[in-house]
Amino acid sequence: MVSVSSDPVLPTALKILVAGGFGVGKTTMVAAVSEVPPLETEERMTEASLGVDDLSGVEGKSSTTVAMDFGRITIAPELVLYLFGTPGQDRFWFMWDDLATGALGAVVLADTRRLEASFASIDFFEARGIPFAVGVNCFHGRRDCSAEQVRAALDLDASTPVVLCDVRDRASGKQVLLSALEAARARATAERDVTYTI
Repeated sequence: MVSVSSDPVLPTALKILVAGGFGVGKTTMVAAVSEVPPLETEERMTEASLGVDDLSGVEGKSSTTVAMDFGRITIAPELVLYLFGTPGQDRFWFMWDDLATGALGAVVLADTRRLEASFASIDFFEARGIPFAVGVNCFHGRRDCSAEQVRAALDLDASTPVVLCDVRDRASGKQVLLSALEAARARATAERDVTYTI
């Protein structure tokens, strides 16, 4: 006779950060791909942010993430991906270290109209050895640059995935996440191989 355990199997949880500059689409991406209603900490921007937050290129933005966004994707019954969207403004960067604790990898969203806003996120993950993929958010279907042009402009290593995407589209956002997971897998494999060859 076969016995079946009634104890629930706890899934393995993987943590991915979604980062990038102010107004690049982090909240939108988490909301688009999450299988549950996302936790958002969006607040209306007030006059207090004038002169503090740089609205260049996102002048129409009226709300901002003040803590984090959170979403979930079940990959398999035993594997769940938790998404943490970081706040984009400089004044909230003190939270990034806490959010990065235990992260398997990250997505850095980039806007080709403001690529320089991606540098801080890239530097953050490179300095901490967190593998990441770059998702180039092609706003309103515009593809002004190729993935290789963005790679060159951001001075990315050849092993860093660069994916053109539309973060409003669930399938497109998932492709960026899969690229981040692949970057994490490749890093883990390379580290394992180095360990065994020493």
